[in-house]
Amino acid sequence: MSSNSVIFISVAAVLTLVSFTFDRAKTLEGIKRGWRMFRKLLLPFLNILIIVSIALFLIPPSAINQYLGAGSGITGFLIAAGVGSIALIPAFISYPIAAGLLQQGATYAVVATFMTTLMMVGVVTLPLEIQYLGRRAAILRNSLNFVAAIIVGLAIGLIL
Repeated sequence: MSSNSVIFISVAAVLTLVSFTFDRAKTLEGIKRGWRMFRKLLLPFLNILIIVSIALFLIPPSAINQYLGAGSGITGFLIAAGVGSIALIPAFISYPIAAGLLQQGATYAVVATFMTTLMMVGVVTLPLEIQYLGRRAAILRNSLNFVAAIIVGLAIGLIL
């Protein structure tokens, strides 16, 4: 277990005890709600982690290095931005995916582009967005965020 985990768990335990001293009923209700939320998230989280793990296992590191590594150039950014724009993955699952990509040879810049498009661009949700925001606003928002994601990736590449 990492030191960050120990710190996080310790702080959560202390704050739970403090809350418990102020209002036992609310604290217990909060713990129950948290447990129910955790149970609902656990199965989808595990399923996606398993699928991503299998995909990372099946895709050789040389391919990830070739298409998303240091020598991939603009192609790596476009692949990462395209996949991130299309994928419909919850934010909390994207971090283990990013770690796996980095371990397999992808660059920080390309992973940053993937993560940014994953959070900010929604090709799959575009029809719903058009329904609520209108065609022009939805397409403009997604297009600008796509470009911004590549800029973020390039900036991360310059920094790191």
